[in-house]
Amino acid sequence: MDSLKLAPHESLDLHEVINFKTLCIAKSKLMQGLVFDRDLKNLMQKDVDQSIQALAELREIYKRAPFETAVPQSRPTPIIGGEDVAYSEQ
Repeated sequence: MDSLKLAPHESLDLHEVINFKTLCIAKSKLMQGLVFDRDLKNLMQKDVDQSIQALAELREIYKRAPFETAVPQSRPTPIIGGEDVAYSEQ
């Protein structure tokens, strides 16, 4: 049963959940700096810890997505700050 693959729509849904969970973690971590109540801060930290664990589990499932692709080694030259800017000599 290791060869189970996700359907394309399942992969997209899972990708959205992973993005949402990542944003929730970031927001909880940022908001902890604004909270002064110790109990609330502890609750928020517990949420962050549990969310990180859940995100790790979701990433393992996401490895079964059918549209994984390798990242190419060659990268395009940046438009801003690149050496080959055609308009810089005008």
